[in-house]
Amino acid sequence: MRADVFLVDNGYATTRSQAQRLIASGVEWRLTPLAPWKKVVKNGDDIPAGAELKLLDDAEVKFISRGGLKLEGALKATGLKIEGLRCLDVGQSTGGFTDCMLKHGAAQVIGVDVGQGQLHESLRADVRVICVEGLNARSMTAEALEDACEEVISERWEEEEDNDTQPQAPYAWMRNGGEVGEDYDDSNDAKDAEIEAFKAERAAKAKAREEGTIPTERRRKAEYAEVDTTAEFDFVTGDVSFISLTLVLPAVVRLLKPHGHLLMLVKPQFELQPGQVGKGGIVRDPALYKEVEERIRACLTELGLEVKAWLDSPIEGGDGNHEFFVHAVQGAEIKHLDQPLPEQPAAPAAKRVSRTVLRELKRIDIIDDEEDGYNVPGPARPKRKNVKKY
Repeated sequence: MRADVFLVDNGYATTRSQAQRLIASGVEWRLTPLAPWKKVVKNGDDIPAGAELKLLDDAEVKFISRGGLKLEGALKATGLKIEGLRCLDVGQSTGGFTDCMLKHGAAQVIGVDVGQGQLHESLRADVRVICVEGLNARSMTAEALEDACEEVISERWEEEEDNDTQPQAPYAWMRNGGEVGEDYDDSNDAKDAEIEAFKAERAAKAKAREEGTIPTERRRKAEYAEVDTTAEFDFVTGDVSFISLTLVLPAVVRLLKPHGHLLMLVKPQFELQPGQVGKGGIVRDPALYKEVEERIRACLTELGLEVKAWLDSPIEGGDGNHEFFVHAVQGAEIKHLDQPLPEQPAAPAAKRVSRTVLRELKRIDIIDDEEDGYNVPGPARPKRKNVKKY
């Protein structure tokens, strides 16, 4: 079995990318206690089933993802203690930051991510964690977050049928053999029209149930009965990508309690203009780091926070970019609560497909995809052959 797959399947790593980083740090295996240890050189090296494994450096598996190592380093550098605090994780993703906060004693972590299905199952099953997916932090309000949290920790119940309100069937007296006593009162018997209306109502409910549009009641799951979903936090952290922090912070800092602490990861490649970012998305000019710092500091100051520290991330980004953390403290009062959040830009209109592209798409059906060697990369790739259509 491939070494990286072996590590995941046997619980040494949560993902193959994490397993590959472990291999880079050093992994050895042996089949018996008396056999010599063999070093795993490549991710594709074969490890026999049942082999004993030894990690030479297990720092990578301390948390769900390496993001936990970044946050832990920043917590140590700033001296922040989060034990017993309610925390917000912006850009939760697989949960590296969340895992780190829980291991450092956080009482609760509410995570927000615009994506879906990324949080590790072990964290998703933890009642101390609420994972809100599909919510854009840039436009997030306290009311929207609280409602989304309630939706996550609740179940939808359909209104129960009230059988006591069913109409009394007409001619009910016939059930007793057709004998009618002198004291029989038929005033409560339903008319034919009432019966038909009742049937139509039941049919409409059945259709709405199939379409998922039937009115439901939201009830909390038993394990979340005492959970607090108030959108006010003692500590806010996050790791966001493909957007500048200056666009996210106006919404996020409103959820931070007075005198609460904010510790956000800063990724320079998403704070600069495209022309300032080098090949492969790497910021190579150290002078640009100062520009990013000044911009983030100015944004936080305008929002009423006091910047306490700007520090290097203990670990580089996965793409090799140098990253930073900014530590700031909320003021005694939260500013701009009476002002609306900045509007998001309208989605760009779909680009018109050029005629050249359309012509190429029409030619797809004359390319012989089954030809031996087609899709072979590099110089070995044969030229496409046009096949006449009859």
